[in-house]
Amino acid sequence: MPHTKDDFPDALYSAAQVRALDAQLIAAGTAGFELMQRAARATWRAIVRRWPDAHELTVLAGHGNNAGDGYLVATLARRAGWSVRVLTVGEPRRLQGDAANAHAEAVAVGVPMEPWSDEAELRGVLLDALLGTGLSGEVREPYVRAIDTINVSGLPVAAVDIPSGLCADTGRVLGTAVVADLTVTFIGLKLGLFTGEAADRVGELVFNDLHADPDIVDAAPASARLLLPHNLPRLTPRAATSHKGKFGHVLLIGGDRGFGGAIQMSAESALRCGAGMVSMATRSEHVSAALTRLPEVMVQGTHSANQLMGLLQQASVLVVGPGLGQAAWGRSLLSAAANAPLPQVWDADALNLLCSGDVRLPGRCVITPHPGEAARLLALSTAQVQADRPAAAHALSRKYATTVILKGAGSLIASPDGRLAVCSQGHPAMATAGLGDVLAGVVGALLAQGMEGFEAACLAVWLHANAGAQAGRSGRGVAATDLIPAIRQLLEEHSPCLK
Repeated sequence: MPHTKDDFPDALYSAAQVRALDAQLIAAGTAGFELMQRAARATWRAIVRRWPDAHELTVLAGHGNNAGDGYLVATLARRAGWSVRVLTVGEPRRLQGDAANAHAEAVAVGVPMEPWSDEAELRGVLLDALLGTGLSGEVREPYVRAIDTINVSGLPVAAVDIPSGLCADTGRVLGTAVVADLTVTFIGLKLGLFTGEAADRVGELVFNDLHADPDIVDAAPASARLLLPHNLPRLTPRAATSHKGKFGHVLLIGGDRGFGGAIQMSAESALRCGAGMVSMATRSEHVSAALTRLPEVMVQGTHSANQLMGLLQQASVLVVGPGLGQAAWGRSLLSAAANAPLPQVWDADALNLLCSGDVRLPGRCVITPHPGEAARLLALSTAQVQADRPAAAHALSRKYATTVILKGAGSLIASPDGRLAVCSQGHPAMATAGLGDVLAGVVGALLAQGMEGFEAACLAVWLHANAGAQAGRSGRGVAATDLIPAIRQLLEEHSPCLK
C-alpha cells in the first residue's frame, strides 16, 4: 500500500533492521522475488504519477538487489511502451539470486543494456538503482562518477529505496549522493531518510509497505519514531474552575547586555503556550523594554545570584540560557539555577558554560543544543556530530542523563531510557537568529503544564517546526517572533483548551 507524508507509519528503522524484517517476511512465506516485483511496481506507479507526460526512462543499475528493482522497473516501462535502456554501472555477471532473475526478465522483454561510461548519454527520467541501503563506507568508483553525472544532468531523477550514497542509518552523505526528485522506499521507513543531509537528497518521499504482514512489521524493533500528529502527547483540557496557579510559573534567566531580545522571545513563547505565570530575571537595562513589550511578564532586574534566590522559590520551571552570556554575571546566575530542584530547560550559553565543567546539570532537565553546542558537550567536532546525529543525540542523553533536543534539519529528541524521536517538519527559512530562544520557551511552558521532559520536548519541537514551515511559505525573512502566533494556534488545534 502506498503512503505519502500525510499518512506515514511512525516507526523508523536502521538498514539492518529492515534487512531483518525482509528476512522474516520471506521466512513467513513471501518469496523474495515477489517482494522485489512489488517494489518495482510501486516505483513504476510513482514515476508515472510524478511525470505523467514522460515516455523515456534511463536506469542506472549496480549489482545488488537495488539493481534488481531497477531491472524490473525497466521491464515494466518496456511493456508500457516507453523508450527504456539500462546503463550497467555494476557488472551484470555479478548479480545473484533475485537480482539475477530480475536481470533475466529485463533481457527477456528486450530492454536495451549497455555498460555505463563517462560518455553515456542520459535521457528521460533517470532511475537510480545503484547502491541501495546496504552501503556503509564511502562511495567508490565508478559509482562516484555515475552519481556526479546524474546530479549535473538536469533531468528528473527517481531513486529506488534511498538515494545512492545516502546512509540509511544517519542521513549522512557518504562522499557523494544522488540528488533525487522522488524517492520510493519500501517495507519500513529508514531513519536516515529524515535527518542529516537527507532533506537535500530525498525529494518527494513515497513509502510502500509492499503488503507486508502487519503482525510481523508491528513486532519488529525500530530505531526511532517519526513525530506525527496522531502520536504526539497532548495537554489535558482545562476545567472551568481553572486558575493560573495550576499551570505553572516559568522563570526565564538570561539577557546579558546586548542580548535582551533573546530572553524576551523566550518569555513571549512561554506565555503564549499557556504557562500560568511567566517571570524574567535579566539585566536591569532590559526591564523597561521587556515591560513595554510584555506587560504580562513579571520582570526583575538582577545584578547577582543573591537577587535570584527569591525568584527561584516562586518558580516551578526554569528556562536558562537565552542571551545569558558567558561572563561572570551569567556564570553566577547559572550556578544558582543549577542548585534549584526544579525542572529546567538549558539552552544557548547555559550549554556553553556546561561544557566548562564549572556547573553540573540538575535532574529533570531538557537541553537544546545545536550541532556546534552538541560537539562541545561531547568533545567532538561538529562534523563528527553531523556524521551520525542519532548516535550523538543518544550519547548526550546518556552522558547527562537528560532529555536532549538535537536541533538541525531532522531534529532529534533523545531520552536517557533510549527513546529517540525525529521531526521531519521545518523550512530552510528558519535559518535565522532567535528560533532556539522561542523553542526553549515553548518547552518551558509545556513542562509547567505538567508534561514530562521527553513528551514536552517532542510536542514543542513539532509545534516549532510546523510553525516554521507555515512562516516559510512566504520565503526568506522569517523572524523568530513570527512563529509564536502560529505555535499558539497549532497548540490549540492539537490540544484544545476546552473539551
